[in-house]
Amino acid sequence: MLEIKDLTLHYGAAQALKGISLTAEEGKITTVLGRNGVGKTSLMRAIVGRHPASGGTITWKGETIGRLSPPERAKRGIAYVPQGREIFPLLTVRENLEAAYATLPRGQRKTPDAVFELFPVLLQMMNRRGGDLSGGQQQQLAIGRAMVMQPRLLVLDEPTEGIQPSIIKDIGRAIEYLRDQFGMAVVLVEQYFDFASALADSFVVLDRGEAVMAGDKADIAAKDAELRRWLTV
Repeated sequence: MLEIKDLTLHYGAAQALKGISLTAEEGKITTVLGRNGVGKTSLMRAIVGRHPASGGTITWKGETIGRLSPPERAKRGIAYVPQGREIFPLLTVRENLEAAYATLPRGQRKTPDAVFELFPVLLQMMNRRGGDLSGGQQQQLAIGRAMVMQPRLLVLDEPTEGIQPSIIKDIGRAIEYLRDQFGMAVVLVEQYFDFASALADSFVVLDRGEAVMAGDKADIAAKDAELRRWLTV
């Protein structure tokens, strides 16, 4: 289980996160909701080690990981699909997938069949450069690359951003598959409420760097109107 307690984060003198706490359990999806600029991406960067927290604790499977580097966290089973995908545009699809081998022992360096079962278009485009793919295909590649790492925690930052509706459905099915078939813990950042609420086992809503609402799946329906207000510009 991922457990975050009283997390704070600064960019210079500006405070981006103010005492955030949340948990993410294996086999469940935790969604982080909120408008633009409320600290969602900062929280994701803190989890995966891209930006150091100023205070609080981040614990994964009983180990405090707040001082570990991103590669050290990746080796402990934490995979990140960042906002904007960040695939390597000049590398082929095959090479993008193989980039994730770095976290694996030599005997385990292969692309799981599940990547191509979920995203068959990647198999068809193995020799095409990443930069030549559509936005939706790049997003599938970014998720596939994370899957190669065989993670136990998958952190996704707005995977539906700029994606056509048909691909959004594919991504939603993929996230459910990873939770249900592989028992991954998933932390999903989203602004698209209907997509997030359909997947969520639990949720937390951020506003101005603070958690202003939290609950489980049953609370989503009960507090639907209030949740939507926090997401309305």
